[in-house]
Amino acid sequence: MKFHNLYNYSFFFKSATLLGGVALLSMSSCKTGSVKAGDQVEVWLTKGDESVKLRKQSSATFVDQSNSIQNIEIDDSQKFQYVDGFGYTLTGGSVEVLNRLSPAKRNALLKELFGNDPNSISISYLRLSVGASDLDSEVFSYDDLPEGQTDPTLSKFSLARDKDLIAMLKEILKINPKIKIIAAPWSAPVWMKDNGKSIGGSLKPEFYGVYANYFVKYIQGMKKEGIIIDAITPQNEPLHPGNNPSLYMTSDQQKEFIKNHLGPVFKANNIKTKIVVYDHNCNKPEYATNILSDSEAYQYVDGSAFHLYEGDISALGMVHDAFPDKNLYFTEQWTGAKGNFNEDLNWHVKNVIIGSMRNWSKTALEWNVANDPEYKPHTDGGCTECKGAITVSDSENFTRNVSYYIIAHASKFVPANSQRIASTQTNDLSTVAFKTPAGKTVLIVQNYSTKEENFTIKYHNKTAPVTISGNSVATYIF
Repeated sequence: MKFHNLYNYSFFFKSATLLGGVALLSMSSCKTGSVKAGDQVEVWLTKGDESVKLRKQSSATFVDQSNSIQNIEIDDSQKFQYVDGFGYTLTGGSVEVLNRLSPAKRNALLKELFGNDPNSISISYLRLSVGASDLDSEVFSYDDLPEGQTDPTLSKFSLARDKDLIAMLKEILKINPKIKIIAAPWSAPVWMKDNGKSIGGSLKPEFYGVYANYFVKYIQGMKKEGIIIDAITPQNEPLHPGNNPSLYMTSDQQKEFIKNHLGPVFKANNIKTKIVVYDHNCNKPEYATNILSDSEAYQYVDGSAFHLYEGDISALGMVHDAFPDKNLYFTEQWTGAKGNFNEDLNWHVKNVIIGSMRNWSKTALEWNVANDPEYKPHTDGGCTECKGAITVSDSENFTRNVSYYIIAHASKFVPANSQRIASTQTNDLSTVAFKTPAGKTVLIVQNYSTKEENFTIKYHNKTAPVTISGNSVATYIF
């Protein structure tokens, strides 16, 4: 997580102030590719003023006739990317505070987050840190040594520091065995770095091969625990060396690491985990395209990952257009202590959910799952204002925060392996649509006007008139 771009982040909020709410509406099941007059539209709503949060509303109805109000037209003949899922980073700090809940509260919350029943939000994708992130209580790697020592054979490699995280992941996998996981290191072990510190510095070239084997040991070690790592990025936020922990890695360095070390070592060890490049802001898409332009690196790379603390979400689409065979992932966006529910809800749904999906992303992830009321735990020098989806107050009480609803409005209704389909937008309504594996159509709409908006969902010459209040959010399924 990076926090040095607070000025840019607040600028985004100012430019997005009062963009309007986001509504999730889901329609009752009917034959794939058709609706008929009388079919019902199930509506779920969240308002920016917090008066309604992920609450089911009165149904809308498809009718035969058209009308003069604005249409949002869905075209399922135009198909785009398949979705891997929606979720968060399960940081070590998140695990620590969730474990402060009583067993009954904790188990109920895990089922609410990861289950697939009517009371769950059905998170389908998680991000992990390889070693500590800045939202762990302290910095660590899986091969920490006394100063001056090295371990080129990784004989002292151990996942023991992540035992509580691993235990919780096993519980989550019992609830959702199909959940997908991407992992990223915040730093290599300090003895591999040219400054010998957890903050900043770069990987020494003589340890590129050792570090590639470090990833292999991590993936194999997690697999032994029953945890499959679907994808990794070589470095979280490689152009932000000021976090604790962090590591500076240029695009050329990452290209060299992948094509001559990580890719070949994965191939030699029959590692199927995807390699995803970059994992940083949308203002530097050339970081990813530089790597993908190299034919040797290209063969090992599944795609590229982005955050949006700087730049514009359209950068993902630009990378897709340049390399249409490679996947896109949106892997992190934080909500902060100084944000407010309305602005956070609207900016994030517009950009992180709708924006990333309309720009070919397979995932949309907010930042951390949970922390305490003081935004702890975090490392010394880590993010002090990152607000989790959940705030754990004590053993019996927790609060659902704005990022809970940002993700829930997608994850609850758009399961993994759904496919994005075409949907129109208007000046005030931002949209994205999907076809689910069950054959339902899901439309997510954000009203970024301060006023109530009337429109019709148009699908195969049938229309369903609906209304979204200003500063609110809704989803539709048919």
